[in-house]
Amino acid sequence: MADKAADKAADKAAPDSARRSERARRAILDAALELIGEMGYPRLTIEAIAARAGVGKQTIYRWWPSKAAVLLDAFTAQGETPEGETPEGGEPALPDTGDLEADLKLVLRGAVDQMNAPAYDLPARALTAEGLVNPELGAHFVARVLEPGLRLLAERLRAAQEAGQIGRDVDPDVVVELVCGPLTHRWLLGTHPLSHDYADAVVDTALRGILKK
Repeated sequence: MADKAADKAADKAAPDSARRSERARRAILDAALELIGEMGYPRLTIEAIAARAGVGKQTIYRWWPSKAAVLLDAFTAQGETPEGETPEGGEPALPDTGDLEADLKLVLRGAVDQMNAPAYDLPARALTAEGLVNPELGAHFVARVLEPGLRLLAERLRAAQEAGQIGRDVDPDVVVELVCGPLTHRWLLGTHPLSHDYADAVVDTALRGILKK
């Protein structure tokens, strides 16, 4: 009995390396997002992230090869719980009320709100620019950030095809680019304000070309 008690006491006293590592990881990711808002991507450094997170540089380099890789993980982890798990609620899905126009406008208005939010805008712009000169990071950015939402939108359009709202000759992936491309253009280049009214106009224009008469 004494030996079992001693073992339990030792287990309780032993540091939990996994929990400690997760705390350090979260501190690093949070630091990267805070600092890009304060100093911008060009001035962001591994040294600055390490100092803000309270870890050594080697801790960061043990997990990530560059500041861009840290930022990508920080950006995609914004929806995680403190334990590093995605929130409950199952797989995401787009609205399907049977009214394609209303559903697309709701989705694109949400995209506008997201793109205008600093928590998305600043890191997403940095990662988009970095992806142009770093093809590997660019591919990860597309796969982890862009493709999931684009795939859901294409699936919603396929459901409209099954319901007879869109012709069978329409390519859903092309329609996704028709409705998402203009928003991305305005967001990235700042040619005009990115607003709900503009998102609605994009949907109206696209649907005039694809809805069955």
